[in-house]
Amino acid sequence: MAAGRLISLLATLFLSVSLLLLWFTLLSGITSTSPLRQTYFLRADTSGITGARGISQWTYFRICGIDNTDCGPARPGLPLGDAWATDADNVPRELIGSYGGGTTSYQYWYLWRFGWVFYLIALFFMTCAFLGSWLACLGRLGAGLIATVSSMGLLFLSVAVALMTATFVKTRNAFIADGRNADLGAYGFGFSWGSWAAMFIATVLYCVARRGHASDGVGRTNKRWSGSTFGRRKSSGTAGSRRSWDGRRVKDEYA
Repeated sequence: MAAGRLISLLATLFLSVSLLLLWFTLLSGITSTSPLRQTYFLRADTSGITGARGISQWTYFRICGIDNTDCGPARPGLPLGDAWATDADNVPRELIGSYGGGTTSYQYWYLWRFGWVFYLIALFFMTCAFLGSWLACLGRLGAGLIATVSSMGLLFLSVAVALMTATFVKTRNAFIADGRNADLGAYGFGFSWGSWAAMFIATVLYCVARRGHASDGVGRTNKRWSGSTFGRRKSSGTAGSRRSWDGRRVKDEYA
């Protein structure tokens, strides 16, 4: 198997892993089966806050209780303060504000809202790259096209994961500063950053595959050129020998 094709298949394998981990991240809180039951971005003690659960867990579509049970309705781009009521008491001052119906501060509203959207944009480009990944096995042009699409997916995924990390690390710190227990979700962060790492490797491999296809093409061209040159030399040598032998035979007949 040609090097370019083999590298393209390996890149598609990493792209598949990246997509799988990203889906685990996005579907957290939708079902109570593992590993989605353990997948959340942040768990914090919200007892005593007006309208909040005793323990709140932030997932992609919902805010849930312990082990992603007792979840609220799934909403696109839900505000960080959806865990409590409007103008709730006892919320860390840094987190509450006039956004999201009087539940979320300006900073956290935009941090998570943009992060939420960039996850979806990354998913779109990654899915396009996966569906067209067979093109990367056909040649240099196909590998270059998929490398470009996967690069776009990597770019948006990088922004999404960075914004998610900033949002929930700062939120955890705000809860801790307010004297409440809070910790980051190992599965939520692990799946997100694992997806990013696999996507990074896949994108690099698609770029390498493009060069591999180019090298394969040069090798085949050189092989054909060498073969044709050898054939011409052999033909020339045979023709010359035949003319020399014919000349000697005519000369002997007239001698």
